[in-house]
Amino acid sequence: MNRIELERALKTLRLGGICQVLDARILKAQTEGMAHLDFLSLLVEDELQKRQDSLLKRRITLARFRDEQRTLDTFDFDFNRKINRKAVFELATCRFVDKHEDILFLGQPGTGKSHLAQAIGLCAIHQGQRVIYRETHALIEEILDATLDGTRKKLFIEFQKADLLIIDDLGMRKLPPTAAEDLLEIVMRRHERRSTILTSNRPVEDWGKMLGDTAAVSALLDRLLHRGHVINCGPRSFRSHHLSTLKQDGAVG
Repeated sequence: MNRIELERALKTLRLGGICQVLDARILKAQTEGMAHLDFLSLLVEDELQKRQDSLLKRRITLARFRDEQRTLDTFDFDFNRKINRKAVFELATCRFVDKHEDILFLGQPGTGKSHLAQAIGLCAIHQGQRVIYRETHALIEEILDATLDGTRKKLFIEFQKADLLIIDDLGMRKLPPTAAEDLLEIVMRRHERRSTILTSNRPVEDWGKMLGDTAAVSALLDRLLHRGHVINCGPRSFRSHHLSTLKQDGAVG
């Protein structure tokens, strides 16, 4: 088997990771006098790494994060010192996902709720968990569309199966009258079976009035808080601070 035939065979076997590094690995083996078993082991490690990277990339794409760059490394805990840093890093271990616990991030707009939720979601993906991210208004719109076209049951099964579901920015936009019941149904299906993160810029005591269904909201909170972690963010807004800095620098009018 010549070089071209070997490459064709590797592609047929779906060993693209080996194909990409074969020339470099052959040169390394010749230069270092590598034993056959060590050479083969190196090629297998390359293939496994490529598959792991591809799976990770695919899971991040399927999660549909608003910003894939939101990590704990890029979060400024010193800006809002009242955020419980220790609790956040404990949640980043994703043991709460294994225990099927939930998280509420509460605080004013711009205090880092979405950043932290997406960062923890990325941590979960890196640990092999399947994650779905939706902004609340987009989630409700998706449910309404699925109800109209007859795919509601299929959509709810998709949300139900995710190891971690992130529902972001509750309270940022006005929602339809069915929103409270839809959110309750999702949380009920996942309660003590999967984990959910929900972020909101409104205190929980305002949710009934905000969503227009006190009974559904009460049942929703009962489940979220049953085995949930509440992280209060703020009070300082990153966005307001950034805008103020730009104005001082003359960058905005």
